[in-house]
Amino acid sequence: QGKVVESGGGLVPAGGSLRLSCTSSRIILSEFSSSDWSWYRQAPGKQRELVAALTRGGSLNYEESVKGRFTISKDNARKTVYLQMNSLKPEDTALYICNRTSRLGTAYWGQGTQVTVSS
Repeated sequence: QGKVVESGGGLVPAGGSLRLSCTSSRIILSEFSSSDWSWYRQAPGKQRELVAALTRGGSLNYEESVKGRFTISKDNARKTVYLQMNSLKPEDTALYICNRTSRLGTAYWGQGTQVTVSS
């Protein structure tokens, strides 16, 4: 219970778009709504970095290099969190990982979905 699963990665040319999705198995709506959600990415040889975050209170936070290009959102009816990525650049290439942090502070991590942007 609580496991998060990402999907939507792939290979796109520079300037293209992708939408990543993150769901959590058997999560009930109240748990979904009361969690903080975020997307991280990790490129080979680099540390994991926070890309976008959406708190339970609705606050948004973006890594500087993705501001204006990426948008994090959630659909309560589908219990899914999205990361819309536009104007992709080769430096966006990474494994994108979803995180859910419950109201009690428990963190759940997915296995990630690979995004590759060709130049």
